[in-house]
Amino acid sequence: MKIVIGLGNPLPKYLGTRHNLGQAVVSFFRQIKGLPNFGFKKKFASLIAQGKIDDEKIFLVLPQTFMNESGQAVKKIMENWSLKIENLIVVHDDLDLPLGKIRIRTSGSAGGHRGVQSIIDQLKTENFIRIKIGIKPSSKFKIQNLENFVLQRFSKEEKEIVERAIRKTCQVLENSLKEEVKNQTILLSNLPQ
Repeated sequence: MKIVIGLGNPLPKYLGTRHNLGQAVVSFFRQIKGLPNFGFKKKFASLIAQGKIDDEKIFLVLPQTFMNESGQAVKKIMENWSLKIENLIVVHDDLDLPLGKIRIRTSGSAGGHRGVQSIIDQLKTENFIRIKIGIKPSSKFKIQNLENFVLQRFSKEEKEIVERAIRKTCQVLENSLKEEVKNQTILLSNLPQ
């Protein structure tokens, strides 16, 4: 049994923002794999879709807590189904990675990501798989306010890269469900890095 968490903020106003990229990936993955629709589970404060991929039971989870409290929902789910930490995959945005770059890590600090930090705090471990998608803009762009920046939507020019990154991340996620996960960085072709 595997559990995949797509990090983001609830409420329609946050859809399509940089900080909700994890949720966008997991939602698209559900769609392309033809898994059942998400249903809200109040007990876990999450939208959950469950199904099977290659005979492996899988839970796709979009916490409906705010980003900084993601760990509360994740902990409840992990405890309820007695899931092992090695079966947890967290998908999230990463401001330290250039837009469209994808990085897989099997452990490590939160790197300033409050949603990941919340999960680390609640589970009392850094040893879980993360799939990170870069949202860092080009060097020409100066970020004035970090909090405002991550809650903005992507520009028209960025959307094409983001759509490609979402598709590629879904491939990475599927591989991560089937194979042993190793630390790696994946670049989209024809992108300035």
